[in-house]
Amino acid sequence: MRRFFYPLWICAVALGLSGCMGSDQEELQRWMAEQKAQVRPTVPPITEPKKFTPQAYTEASAFEPFNMQKLTQALRRDSNQPSTSGLIAPELTRRKESLEAFPLDSMAMVGSMVRNGQPVALVTVDKLLYQVRVGNYLGLNYGRITRISETELALREIVQDAAGEWIERVATLQLQERSK
Repeated sequence: MRRFFYPLWICAVALGLSGCMGSDQEELQRWMAEQKAQVRPTVPPITEPKKFTPQAYTEASAFEPFNMQKLTQALRRDSNQPSTSGLIAPELTRRKESLEAFPLDSMAMVGSMVRNGQPVALVTVDKLLYQVRVGNYLGLNYGRITRISETELALREIVQDAAGEWIERVATLQLQERSK
């Protein structure tokens, strides 16, 4: 019975679809052409661009706002604190140690030990191993070792701030594990 209704159903669908195809297409296309002919777009013309005239920079000889000398003077004038530059300063006359030629970020602490009752840190720079003790100097900023523990080396650096004053800064080198 199903076989009998299946072809009838296909015929009914085909008849329904053929009814959708009509000749109304021509009338619709004619109406679209009429509407297109009646509509006239209006676009206002673009105004002429303004002429650019370059100006010469005349402020090159004027006051420079980021001059370090004037900035330092202004900071000192605005500061109510007494100057401490005489209290903290690097020892410029002493002989530099070999590890003062390298920045701290190029150094790595790789170990520590106790020798003659004093802590000693093992520091590598450029694939060379150095033994350093409390009181030795490291780095480019007049860093002096103040403490050595099993896992870190602490030092006091003397650097200049924005006003040109010498200030102390604490830095550390942490024990680095070797990656194989």
